Amino acid sequence: QVQLVESGGGLVQAGGSLRLSCAASGSIFSINAMAWYRQAPGKQRELVAAISRGGSTNYADSVKGRFTISRAANTVYLQMNSLKPEDTLVYYCNVYVRGYSGTSADYWGQGTQVTVSS
Repeated sequence: QVQLVESGGGLVQAGGSLRLSCAASGSIFSINAMAWYRQAPGKQRELVAAISRGGSTNYADSVKGRFTISRAANTVYLQMNSLKPEDTLVYYCNVYVRGYSGTSADYWGQGTQVTVSS
C-alpha cells in the first residue's frame, strides 16, 4: 500500500506564492510520473503540471511561467508564484508507483485547498 500526504495549501493574496508538497511512502519500488491536478466543485480534475522520472515537465497553459513542478526522492513539489483568484481550487497530487510485486498503480493525495484573495 502507498500513502500520499499533501501539505502547503492555504490562503494567500493575489500575486503571492505558495509551495505545495506531496510525500509518498509505503510499498514503493520506484515512482514513474508525478503530477499535480486541481478541481473545481462539480467539474473534472484538470492537470496542472507533471514531471517524469527523468525530469521532463509539462504544464497547463494557464500556469506556464507561474508554477514550477519538481521532485526529490519520493516527494513532489509545486511552487506557485503570481497566484490569481482563479487559481482558487483544491489541488491533488498523483503518482504512478511500481510496487515490489512488479505491478504499477496510480495513487492520489487527499487534496489541499488553495485560496487566493483579490
